[in-house]
Amino acid sequence: MTRPPFVISIQSQVVFGHVGNSAALFPMQAAGLEVAAIPTVVFSNTPDYPTLRGRALPPEFFSDLLQGARERGLPERADYILTGYIGSLDVAEMVADFVAEAKGANPRLRYICDPVMGDTGPGLYVPEAIAGVMRDRLLPMADIATPNPFELAWLTGRQIRTLDDLQAARAALSLAEAAHLIATGCVLDDTGPGQLETVLMGPEGLSRHPTERLTIALPGTGDLFAGLVVAGLGRGLVLPRAIETAQTLTARALRHAEALGAGEVVLSEPEFRRALLALGTGEAEPPRP
Repeated sequence: MTRPPFVISIQSQVVFGHVGNSAALFPMQAAGLEVAAIPTVVFSNTPDYPTLRGRALPPEFFSDLLQGARERGLPERADYILTGYIGSLDVAEMVADFVAEAKGANPRLRYICDPVMGDTGPGLYVPEAIAGVMRDRLLPMADIATPNPFELAWLTGRQIRTLDDLQAARAALSLAEAAHLIATGCVLDDTGPGQLETVLMGPEGLSRHPTERLTIALPGTGDLFAGLVVAGLGRGLVLPRAIETAQTLTARALRHAEALGAGEVVLSEPEFRRALLALGTGEAEPPRP
């Protein structure tokens, strides 16, 4: 019996709601991946509520968790590392050190960097120093990066309005030549009415993946999408198909949340869960929304 694909997922955790690992962990596990979840912050909820409890993990505590992961040999076992939101500069630097060590010890490891730093509307919601670590240390190590247009604009100093803008931004990033950039949530000058796109750029060229633009926007959507991409890759999907599967299932989760009147992404919808189990067995395609 072969072991399932193994993921180290380093990002936020909340008591209530679904962002960070609280959004990405369940889909990856339901698809049959084994996941070691390491929190960078532990909050009571997302910051859009009237109160927020919890905090970023103290550096010495976070360092201790990473050391425990090393002692269990997790970097050598891992097929993927996924990183997302980071709440302090010290932790950001330790994440970068850990990813570098893991990639050095495990050449088959694929690193997915979701540079969670801001969005249109709220703007930059991490200190610039943390965003700088993502730009200068994490993204250059990434095999796959998943910024949204705001993050891509901040990282490169270029507004994202056209396909040429995306290609220029890809060239401006310090990504490895073989890395793939997944630009998420794009509405370009030639995007179809009522749609948004995920645009994939890599050594093989460029592909565009349009999907319906929903009226609902919820915290954790990007974290869920990144986790679903990793789930698809872990179950053997090629990257364009993993993107399309992630789009389909993210849309399903958002539609279900809207139907319930929920202010959070909802992961309990039966067809959503069945699709993840089917992805894990390879016996069925995920349903269309």
